[in-house]
Amino acid sequence: MRNAAIGAILIALASTFGDFVWAGLGLRHRAVFGLSHGALLFLCIGAYVGSLERRAAKGALAGALIGFVAAGSFYVLAPVAGYSVMFFVWAFIWLALAALIGRVLRTTTPWSWREILTRGTLAMVGSGLGFYLISGIWRPFNPQGWDYAVHFLSWTVAYLPGFLALLAPTVRLKRDTPFHV
Repeated sequence: MRNAAIGAILIALASTFGDFVWAGLGLRHRAVFGLSHGALLFLCIGAYVGSLERRAAKGALAGALIGFVAAGSFYVLAPVAGYSVMFFVWAFIWLALAALIGRVLRTTTPWSWREILTRGTLAMVGSGLGFYLISGIWRPFNPQGWDYAVHFLSWTVAYLPGFLALLAPTVRLKRDTPFHV
């Protein structure tokens, strides 16, 4: 639970800094900025989850790739489906992160694909709801009047369920116990 809270706080800081940079530099929503933002943000996420397995560089590289592909998906799908596709992309990055954590970064027994799908889905639903709840932090669009403490707390709320689902310890029960996982 501690690792999940630390991860949510660290990545909320990175996301809040990203909001500050977008606003402070007056960046318009262009693909080059979004692709860079996605790659850098998920580089941070990958580095953090990788550091938990002493594989920060591998995690950072894979995280950057996940972020770049996610941002790219948004820019390909948004002209067809609108900005709401951001919720879809946000949800599915958690499945990619589950695969990264469970198969690529683990130094002990890799997670089964069932565990990856279960954890990824829990992260997707929990963090997706969190992201939906905080999605109004950019409205009205007035970057000079934004309260970045609110942005930080909002991002923490959005990330925490995902990190809880992905970083909770694996519980294995013996087959002869009456409760099966």
